[in-house]
Amino acid sequence: MSDADVWHLFVYGTLQPGDVRWPILEPYVAGNGIADGVAGRVYDTGRGYPAAIFGEHGTIFGRTYQLREDRIDEALASLDEEESSVPGGYRRVVVTTAAGTRAWAYQYGGGLELEEIRTGNWESR
Repeated sequence: MSDADVWHLFVYGTLQPGDVRWPILEPYVAGNGIADGVAGRVYDTGRGYPAAIFGEHGTIFGRTYQLREDRIDEALASLDEEESSVPGGYRRVVVTTAAGTRAWAYQYGGGLELEEIRTGNWESR
C-alpha cells in the first residue's frame, strides 16, 4: 500500500474540534471521526500548540478523520502550508493508529524547548 492510499488524518492538538485550527480542517473531513491514539509522545511547546514525536514509548491521544476523497489534495496542501508556518518544522508522516488505520499526521521536526505532556492528551494538559 502506498502513501497515495492514505485517506485519513490523525490530529492530536489544535486541529481538533473546538480548538483554534479546527476551522482549517473541518471543510475537508467526512464524518465525525473517532477517538484514537498513536504510539509516541506529545509535548507542550509553550507557544499554544503541541508537538508530537511518533514511535516513542507512550500514546498520543486524539481523533482520526477520514478526509473527503474529492478534496484530499486540497486538504493536504492547505494543512502542509499551515503546519509548516509555525516554528518546529512540522512535517506530514504516515502513522498507524490504535484502531489500525493508516493516517497522515504532523510530526514535530525540532528547534523548540519542549515539556512532555505525561497524559499524552493535549486537551487535558
